[in-house]
Amino acid sequence: MTSVPGLVCRSGDRLVKSISNRNPRNLLNTQHTFKNRNNSPRLIIQIRAFSVISKMEENGGVASGGGLSAAGVPATTNGGDDSHRIVQFPLSPSSVLKIQKGDITQWFVDGSSDAIVNPANEQMLGGGGADGAIHRAAGPELLAACYNVPEVRAGVRCPTGEARITLGFRLPASHVIHTVGPIYDVDSNPESSLRSAYRSCLCVARDNNIQYIAFTAISCGVYGYPCDEAATVAISTVREFANDFKEVHFVLFSDEIYNVWLNKANELLQK
Repeated sequence: MTSVPGLVCRSGDRLVKSISNRNPRNLLNTQHTFKNRNNSPRLIIQIRAFSVISKMEENGGVASGGGLSAAGVPATTNGGDDSHRIVQFPLSPSSVLKIQKGDITQWFVDGSSDAIVNPANEQMLGGGGADGAIHRAAGPELLAACYNVPEVRAGVRCPTGEARITLGFRLPASHVIHTVGPIYDVDSNPESSLRSAYRSCLCVARDNNIQYIAFTAISCGVYGYPCDEAATVAISTVREFANDFKEVHFVLFSDEIYNVWLNKANELLQK
């Protein structure tokens, strides 16, 4: 019996809840047997692109007319609400920036050359917010990998503005790039530190042959960075790497941050 943890698979108009521990990226294009929540008769299907449906689509996109993007994240949520649609901006003839609302722990493109960015702390041992969510989704192997990153000084594996890379383990994306953004009211030059964090992530990704990378809004949570200022830094820095990636994504959890990022991209990239 093969199934996928916490996901729903679709065969025709049927939704089948899975119950096991396999990573969805390892199941595509092969036949597998699934059973539903009640262990009733088994269903054999062949999983193809867009047959793996995320948790947030189970309650919104699929049932209410939404769909999957090529990156495995719903193109719409909340029953097709256009405010949550993925919006695409060209960075170069070969690269695009995509802004979407969603859960970054569910994001992936191909499971081999994709990476999500974890807004970590300097210890790299997990924390609250997106950092904690990524560690929970990736499983204890991620914490073990972070322990193996050498400290540059006592208690610091990744200084503010730098980045480190690990495998993604149980995440659908293949890699995690860990970076530490500035605490806005503490850092002496928060703009420089935030720009360095984005630039370091993009350099690490490029050096490791990552073609698809997804960011959250670094430092915009408990670190207190104003969203409008942060979006300016984030998008302008991504634009410096326009020829280095096929796709750069911002996967943003809240409506407020999503709207700020979308407005800023329109301002900076539509000139």
